[in-house]
Amino acid sequence: MDPLEIARWQFGITTVYHFLMVPLTIGLGLSVAVMQTLWHRTGAEHYLRMTKFWGKIFLINFIMGVATGLVQEFQFGLAWSEYSRFVGDVFGAPLAMEALLAFFVESTFLGLWIFGWKRLPPRIHLACIWAASLATIGSAYFIIVANSWMQHPVGVQMVDGRPRMTDVVAVLTNNTALVAFAHTIVGAFAVGGAMLFGVSWYHLWRRRKDGIDTVDAKGFVIPGAGKGVGRDVIEHKVWFRSLVIGGWVAVAAFAGTAITGDVQGKLMFQQQPMKMAAAEAACQSGTSFSVFSVGQLGSRDCSNMVAVFEVPGVLSFLANADFTTPVKGVNELLPQYQQKYGTNLPNDPMYGERAGQPIQYVPVMEVTYWGFRLMITFGALSALACFIGLLITRKGTVPLSKPLMVSAVLGILAPFGANSAGWIFTEMGRQPFVVAPNPDPSGVDQVFMFTAAAVSPGVSFGEVLTSLIVLTSVYAVLAVVEVGLLVKFIRGGVASAMPELAHTTPSDDDADGDGDDTGSPDRPDDGKGRDVLGFAY
Repeated sequence: MDPLEIARWQFGITTVYHFLMVPLTIGLGLSVAVMQTLWHRTGAEHYLRMTKFWGKIFLINFIMGVATGLVQEFQFGLAWSEYSRFVGDVFGAPLAMEALLAFFVESTFLGLWIFGWKRLPPRIHLACIWAASLATIGSAYFIIVANSWMQHPVGVQMVDGRPRMTDVVAVLTNNTALVAFAHTIVGAFAVGGAMLFGVSWYHLWRRRKDGIDTVDAKGFVIPGAGKGVGRDVIEHKVWFRSLVIGGWVAVAAFAGTAITGDVQGKLMFQQQPMKMAAAEAACQSGTSFSVFSVGQLGSRDCSNMVAVFEVPGVLSFLANADFTTPVKGVNELLPQYQQKYGTNLPNDPMYGERAGQPIQYVPVMEVTYWGFRLMITFGALSALACFIGLLITRKGTVPLSKPLMVSAVLGILAPFGANSAGWIFTEMGRQPFVVAPNPDPSGVDQVFMFTAAAVSPGVSFGEVLTSLIVLTSVYAVLAVVEVGLLVKFIRGGVASAMPELAHTTPSDDDADGDGDDTGSPDRPDDGKGRDVLGFAY
């Protein structure tokens, strides 16, 4: 049996699982750095607690991300050796930069941050979390540079049948990479914002349920103190300010994904027109956008796809920023691909038993079509929910409603789903190429590779199947461990990240004697139940 499909499933499963952690690491890392900066500048106890709690969640996710990410590079040599030989001269630079400049910096400064509390000068300690969080973003950039070269190869020339890098600047500034990086980062902020929002909603609801926080006749919150470590007025500030920050970050991030996604979509129409035609189920050339289509599951035959509802002109706007220019459909593109790249795989030993088989240039449209729409739907739902939540909580707390709390917690999953759907769409839509050809007449069009040629020739079906089962099992165990740790520390709240609170006296929370925890007597409230930062308390 052919090991190609099993190798693709293995890489897909491990990659999607790993990428669940990447956006949360990026989104939380920068949030923690901002929180610690606010604590450093104001001395406010609630910012310290926010830093410690969210930093703990960040670290759990970071560690799991490192463990699962290492497997990705091993797979290049094990299951995809032909691919590694083909792209090695190009991938060496960005992957080396990712390892040396980003990963090492990230790990080193994160270690200093973990063990540097009360050991490093405050400013140096603060610089460590900023360095680690920015290195995380830098790491993502170099990985996206490598992936984007597969989507749009530039800066190389063919030497002995392999691409050799001739312009590293062109590779690093590939327009596909720049847009994909921006889109990925704002998507990561959406994940981090939703996590802040959902977890904070849960804890504010629990304080209401336990009778710690009440509301006055006008519905404004009256924070209280309850039994248990850290369950005081300051804890209310921790969760409410985390909720506000997370909500606005999620809303702003969705706006960012919409803008960057539009630019990225226009590039895809130029660089991979078949991917976008399949994503729109655009069988015939035209200008109409299909809001909803139906067809045979798994079909790649446009005759089985039926548009139920279309909006005229929108497809042209997505592709060309106007409403009149026709967009090529699958039926027009297919003969062009066949004429340019052949109807059958070459009779080359590198293809093994796959040599001479027909080439399927149309990706599975149900995957591209619904992946594209699920990405947008999940992102929009998350942003809308956070915006409505901000309106609901403008008086300083959340409603005493369990269904709303459950919805807020489950809403954490929405941006994860959007990110996963987007990457599945991007990677599956590129098929049958593992390195898509550059359609630019002035580009290097001869640089492309069929996925059928990329798999390791010496790996048997049984070997790949065994590794798939083993890796999936290990990842399942890691998933249980990570979810268990996250649930444990999230339910434990600030006390789980700051056991030292058990020894804190009330006076420690009000160092300046002015009735708040800022440590700054010159920062009174504004007479409306809010401090000078504008947050209700």
